[in-house]
Amino acid sequence: MQKVKGTALVWFRNDLRISDHYGLFHASKSYEKIIAYYSFDPKQFSVTSWGFKKTESFRAQFLIETVQQLQLDLAAKNISLIIEHNDPSENIPHWIESEEIEALYFQKEWTKEERETEERLRSNLPNSVEIHAAYDQFLFYPEDVPMSLDQLPEVFTNFRKQCEKNTAVRACYPEVERQETSNALQETFACPSLSDLGLNEISSHPNSAFPFKGGSKAAKERIAHYFWGSKKLSYYKNTRNGLLGLDYSSKLSAWLGNGSLSAREIYWEVRKYESEIKKNQSTYWLIFELIWRDYFKFISLKHQDAIFHLGGILNKRYEWENSPEVFQNWVEGKTKEPFVNANMLELKKTGWMSNRGRQNVASFFAKEIYMDWRMGAAYFESQLIDYDVHSNYGNWMYVAGVGNDPRDRKFNIRSQAERYDTNGTFQQLWNQQNLFE
Repeated sequence: MQKVKGTALVWFRNDLRISDHYGLFHASKSYEKIIAYYSFDPKQFSVTSWGFKKTESFRAQFLIETVQQLQLDLAAKNISLIIEHNDPSENIPHWIESEEIEALYFQKEWTKEERETEERLRSNLPNSVEIHAAYDQFLFYPEDVPMSLDQLPEVFTNFRKQCEKNTAVRACYPEVERQETSNALQETFACPSLSDLGLNEISSHPNSAFPFKGGSKAAKERIAHYFWGSKKLSYYKNTRNGLLGLDYSSKLSAWLGNGSLSAREIYWEVRKYESEIKKNQSTYWLIFELIWRDYFKFISLKHQDAIFHLGGILNKRYEWENSPEVFQNWVEGKTKEPFVNANMLELKKTGWMSNRGRQNVASFFAKEIYMDWRMGAAYFESQLIDYDVHSNYGNWMYVAGVGNDPRDRKFNIRSQAERYDTNGTFQQLWNQQNLFE
C-alpha cells in the first residue's frame, strides 16, 4: 500500500496498547506521519447523580499508569502521545487544524456517553478529514458472527454454541513499526495526577488480591507468570471462584477493561499454551469467559441504552428502594451479612473484588434489600479497577433479574459463604480490620 504524504491522528479510547491495534496499524500503513492522542475526559471524573465520583482513585490510578506505559511504548516507536485533561470532542479539532491532520482513526464505542462524545467530535471536524472507525474490542468481530443483531440470542449458551461452531477468531494485527525520528513532536506531554483529577492519593493495600500496575508491560508480565511461569492456567477452572491470593484467577480483566490487552491476544496465547503445555477444561474455560465478555458487548450493541434503564433489557417492573442509609451501609460493609461486608470492604480498600464476591453482593443488593440495581452498578463503575461498561451493566442486569438470566436466580449468601469461605478466613481478614477503624 502506497503511503499518503500526510498526517493521521490515532485517538486512543479503551484500546490503550500498541499491539493488535486497528487504528495504529492502519494509520502507519497509510500515512507518512502519525500522532497519537488521549484525553482524561473531565466528565469521567465528575460526580454522578447518585452522589459519588464516576471514577474513583483506584480505577483512576490504574488508568494513569496505563496511559504512562502507552506513552513509553509509543515513544519507542517515535510516535508522540498528546495527553490532555479536556473534552476530546472540543480539543481534537484544535490538533486537527494545528498539525494539518488529514485522517482520524479510533475504536468505535456505542454506549451513551461515548457515542455522544463521538457525535460532537464529528460535528466539530472539517469535512476534509477522513474518519476511520472500527469495532476493535471483540473476540469475534460483529461482521463475522453467524447472526444479525436482531437475531442475537437472549441466552448466552445459544450465542456461544453458534459462535464456537461457525466463527473463527481473527489473527492479531502486527505491532506498528518504528517510525522515523522526525515523526515525533517537539512538545512533551504529562499525565495528570490523582489530585489533578480531583481524587485522593492512594497506596496499595497489603492484603490486595490485585497489587498490579496498569499498562501493557504489566499485562504481559502477568500472562508470562500465570501462563508460562506458574502454569496456573492449567488450574483456572478449579480456582476461579477463589477469594484469597494472587493466582486464584487470571486477573486479566483489568487490562482487558481499558484495552491494555486485546481479547484476541489472550485467545491466541491460550491456544499457544494448549499446543505447547496442556489443553484441558481450564484452558477452555478462560476462552469461555472471553466469549461471555463478548456476549455482553453484543447485548449492549443490540439493546443500546436499555442496559442503563431500571427495567433493563426485559423492561421488567420491580419495586425498588432508594435509601441513602441502606446504600451507605452496603458500601461500608455494615449489612447483616458478614460475607457481603467482607467483599464490600475489599472493594473499598483495594478497588478489586472476586467474581464470586461480585455475584453475591449484587444479589444481596437487588434481591435481599431491593435497592435500585443501577446504583450498585454505578458504584462498581466508580470503584472497580477492571471496570468494563458492557460486562458491568450486563452482569448487574443478569443478577437483578432484568437481563439475560432465564431463571432469575437469587444467591443464598450464607450457603455461598460456607461453600467458598469454609473456614471464614476471607471474612476474618476484612471484617476484623473494620472493627478497629
